Amino acid sequence: MPDRKEDSPTQPKEKPRFPFSEEDWANTPATVQQFLLHLVSSHITLEKRIEELEKRLNKNSSNSSKPPSSDNPFEERPKKQKKNKSKKKKRRKGFRQKMLEPTEVNNIVPEACICGNSHFDNTNPYYTHQVIELPEIKMEVTHFILHKGECPCCGKINKAVVPNEHRTGFGPRLSAMIAQMAGNMGDSRTIIQDYCSSVLGFHISLGAIQKVIDRASEAIKPHYESIGKEARDASVNYIDETSHRLKEKLQWLWVMANTAVAFFMIHPNRSKEAFEALIKDWMGILVSDGYGVYQKWVGQRQTCLAHLIRKARELSESVNPDIAKCGKWAKAELQRLCHMAHSPPTQGQWNAFYARLIRLISIYEDRQDDAGRFARDSSERSMPMDIPH
Repeated sequence: MPDRKEDSPTQPKEKPRFPFSEEDWANTPATVQQFLLHLVSSHITLEKRIEELEKRLNKNSSNSSKPPSSDNPFEERPKKQKKNKSKKKKRRKGFRQKMLEPTEVNNIVPEACICGNSHFDNTNPYYTHQVIELPEIKMEVTHFILHKGECPCCGKINKAVVPNEHRTGFGPRLSAMIAQMAGNMGDSRTIIQDYCSSVLGFHISLGAIQKVIDRASEAIKPHYESIGKEARDASVNYIDETSHRLKEKLQWLWVMANTAVAFFMIHPNRSKEAFEALIKDWMGILVSDGYGVYQKWVGQRQTCLAHLIRKARELSESVNPDIAKCGKWAKAELQRLCHMAHSPPTQGQWNAFYARLIRLISIYEDRQDDAGRFARDSSERSMPMDIPH
């Protein structure tokens, strides 16, 4: 028998049950015993590996944190079953273009009647047809001609200077448009340059565009800091982070949001230091996903329900029937909790929901598998007995 010590899996902690007696096992040669134990251990290892690979293969944006862009475009999504409703389906309210304040009004009278008459003594308006158009774009260009002159008293040459508010060479409206295109719309400097040339009819260098953007950034800095202060004054914040490319370098875009404001920060790292730079001295209730930095939060934390539902959906699709049962149960309870936000429950309904949740946790929390980890994470963030307000 060849030596398998280097490449053999770990031997089972307990002797597996074989379909023969202890006496038969005792009479089995030691080398055969070792080989059988090796096969059993390999089988256990491979089963775990297959389960892990199947889990990874079945992950998508609906049952994990993977983005929708990573989903298989050729895989058809299961269609939602439509509920039979006795009530007649409501039609969506139609949309009409809002009537704007006109800059020009043209009254149109009937041209001719079918009888041949072309003169109408009395007409009344019955309908207004609105046409919206851009005015012809003609840039306002102002030349400041600086003069110099000799002082009649001392003979010194004096030169005029450009007024402070016009020293940049680009007015506030043009600067705001460039900043809007670069910031909110995410256009590149080259696209902005091409737009200025093809639409506005003037050439601007890439360096000048960057200077306009830098000045706009400096101008809105106090407003940015004010938004950050308001976010850190809130009692509850939703915090998340995602990868972000800045000048072809990997950065991280962090967000701290609540019902009033959303504060963004770009940081070179995804780390505890970056998290602390975002929140500073804030100590409110954190709503987040399961990222390790968030799990170590010393204050109160609520795991994002969307992430919990996706995890429950992933468990419900497990090949392990016990884990799948846990996932289906958890998904149903979490979806019920979301519905409570729109239709608040009675105290009795809330107590029943809470009892089911505690029972779910108690059944699975001691397991050393995905269902157990899910239950333990849920138990750390258990909800109050009273109906939340």
